[in-house]
Amino acid sequence: MQLIVGHIGKAHGIRGEVIVHVRTDEPEARFFPGAVFTTEVSNAPGTPPPGAYRVPEKLTLESLRWHQGAIIAVFDGIHDRNVAEALRSTLLTVDSADVAPPEDPDEYLDHQLVGLRVETVDGETLGEVARIDHAPSSDLIVLRRTGGGTALIPFVKVMVPTVDLDGGRVIVDLPEGLLDL
Repeated sequence: MQLIVGHIGKAHGIRGEVIVHVRTDEPEARFFPGAVFTTEVSNAPGTPPPGAYRVPEKLTLESLRWHQGAIIAVFDGIHDRNVAEALRSTLLTVDSADVAPPEDPDEYLDHQLVGLRVETVDGETLGEVARIDHAPSSDLIVLRRTGGGTALIPFVKVMVPTVDLDGGRVIVDLPEGLLDL
């Protein structure tokens, strides 16, 4: 499974630099000179139209520096503003098999949780984990409800007492009315 760790924004300057918006909790473990990323080309609004330059399947980070919470990066072979602009909206991914599991037993990587069944402490199935949203106060489980629709569950120990990766489930103990919001 490919994990998105960055998103290429606009070109910076005239020498092929681009702004990379980081989408990982451990940027120093993912972004370093020589790091290789698989690319995923976006068709989002603002993406440059297809032209003479084709985004390669892999990009190797040549150099980087931090600027206002983002990375200004140079990738091997990209030394021109026009080519750098063609990279805009490209997602940078790594293989989940190359990411070491967290050392803390109560910490999980998003891809480990997506697709797990969500059950109450009484055994009632509520749905499955669609994704994890990272909010300022706590992470949120986005629950894809069995009957349709979604709900948000704060990913805190009091509401999510058990994550059973081997059993393929997350057990929740929710206050009454939370799923009605």
